[in-house]
Amino acid sequence: MGNTTERAILFADLRSSTALYLKLGNKEAARLVTHSLALLGQIIERAGGRVVKTLGDGLMAVYDNAERAVDASTSLHESVERVAPGDGGATSKDGPVKLKIAIAWGETVEVDGDCFGDAVNVAARLLDLAGESETLTTAELLRQLPSDHLDRFRSIDKLYLRGRKEPVSVVRMERSRFGDTMSTVVFDTLPSDMPDGIRLIWMGTERVFSTASMPVILGRSPQAHFCVSDARVSRSHARIESHSGQLYLSDLSYNGTHVKFDHDEQVMTLRRGTCTLHGSGVIALGAPPNDPSSTQIRFDVLSFSDTLPQY
Repeated sequence: MGNTTERAILFADLRSSTALYLKLGNKEAARLVTHSLALLGQIIERAGGRVVKTLGDGLMAVYDNAERAVDASTSLHESVERVAPGDGGATSKDGPVKLKIAIAWGETVEVDGDCFGDAVNVAARLLDLAGESETLTTAELLRQLPSDHLDRFRSIDKLYLRGRKEPVSVVRMERSRFGDTMSTVVFDTLPSDMPDGIRLIWMGTERVFSTASMPVILGRSPQAHFCVSDARVSRSHARIESHSGQLYLSDLSYNGTHVKFDHDEQVMTLRRGTCTLHGSGVIALGAPPNDPSSTQIRFDVLSFSDTLPQY
């Protein structure tokens, strides 16, 4: 049995690889994916990490230093987004390749070059929750960072990850700094309520769906649970579902789904991807929310006690 030590575990996964094969053809898409993974491996090693193994269109890496893992994640996003179709690994700011990353800190044990432990499990679960061009990590990892790094993070919530009884404090790393520390938010230890449902509002339509009635399909089809009439919206455009004590939004469309949370300027774009819904905000179908003509559905994640009269 190997030695147990605390480390940062990083998972990275290329998004929309299936769409790449459809758009570019098997040969060019395979070249693009292979080149992207090789580029990721080079960046990880230059930043002091080690690639443990590749996993389909992604990889798993380990760092002895949390700060290096965090800094590497920014370089990983920026580098892979510049990769574009063409010979020789040409790059473009509008390249088709996007990445999602998850990092966790904790005890791991190394056996025959592979890593096992709670940090591996947590990072793998966080990767399932991460959206396109997003990095998720935990408050535990932030405790390993110098204070001048904390303004790069926004708290999401305490989330119940599959396989764990206790919730994990999950935070999202931003690509740029805010200038104000997030430590008081990130390290808040108050428990969070598991959601009971969601309120959706579009034009004159307002509906509340309980978790028991999920999944909920948003789309143009009359059979959709929440129907909207817009030619840019697919018949079955997006799905909201509940599992592991959280609500998840999955894009099922060709034109994409966009999410903007209240009090957050960042717009999360999903293209056949999934993200966690929390708090309140806007789900825009087929076009980003800064397009005034887009279909914008207001949402509020609810504990049903929130909807009861207050005395």
